[in-house]
Amino acid sequence: MIRTVEVDPARLDRWVAGFAARHDGVTRADVPGSFVLTGGDGTTVTGEPFDHARVGLVLVRRGGHAVGRDEGGDLVAHTCGTAYVQGRTKKGGWSQQRYARRRGNQADGVVGKVVELAVRHLPVGSVDALVLGGDRRMAEQVLDDDRLAHLRDLPRRALWDLPDPRLTVLQDAARRARAVRMTLEDHDPR
Repeated sequence: MIRTVEVDPARLDRWVAGFAARHDGVTRADVPGSFVLTGGDGTTVTGEPFDHARVGLVLVRRGGHAVGRDEGGDLVAHTCGTAYVQGRTKKGGWSQQRYARRRGNQADGVVGKVVELAVRHLPVGSVDALVLGGDRRMAEQVLDDDRLAHLRDLPRRALWDLPDPRLTVLQDAARRARAVRMTLEDHDPR
């Protein structure tokens, strides 16, 4: 069985000690960008730190958006907002097509607004890494804008499981961005 947990960097040593106690000891192998822990019972854990001083956050869904810059664990610049994007309709014919066009235009408006916020909060050289969250397609559309080309090649972490972005969601995303992702693969003795 494979599962992933997020561990706060301040708790990592304690988490590793607990893992060693539960799995008959532990050995550690460092590889570029991650590390592998192997328990005495064969259980393995791959840890992926995301240790960057300045992290840009771009969270976008049809119902809301948030853009922020986190420096050393503090949100130093951020803007959150909501937007209305009409839901789907079950009626057929011309009306359905008209509503689909309207939904597309409204979603494009949200993406445009997020692009403007990202240009303002995440200028060239202001961040070392990027976190994208919410709706994958909309977030990728934000990065398609040429004014944000400087963000495309940065180290990236994705948080697609976020709800509609609000300030609390943005703060949670910033906390999760700095967490060490631990992917556990239990040893099956069969």
